[in-house]
Amino acid sequence: MKVAITSTGQSLESKLDQRFGRCAFFVIYDTETGGVEILPNPNKDAEEGAGPASVQLVASKEVKKIVSGEFGVKIKSLLDSLKIQMVVYKEPEKTVKSVIEMLNNQKINK
Repeated sequence: MKVAITSTGQSLESKLDQRFGRCAFFVIYDTETGGVEILPNPNKDAEEGAGPASVQLVASKEVKKIVSGEFGVKIKSLLDSLKIQMVVYKEPEKTVKSVIEMLNNQKINK
């Protein structure tokens, strides 16, 4: 399963970005292969519509779960319709690597 993790930077040592639609990067992690793809978020500076555009971006990567600090109000129904699970994780000091470790240990599956 592919999981999108919002990230402040381009490495696994980067912190979890608390913003979904305007995060700096998306780290796409494949729980089956351990593969990682890091995508810059082209929507981070959009005047409006950053959330829905970001949903389309991660959906195009066949993501089934998204881990972020928060999601905008317009996003939930869109993600529900695409069958993508939202995981709110309000620990801004956590690194992307630690989120991946928790996914691998099934501690972040709510």
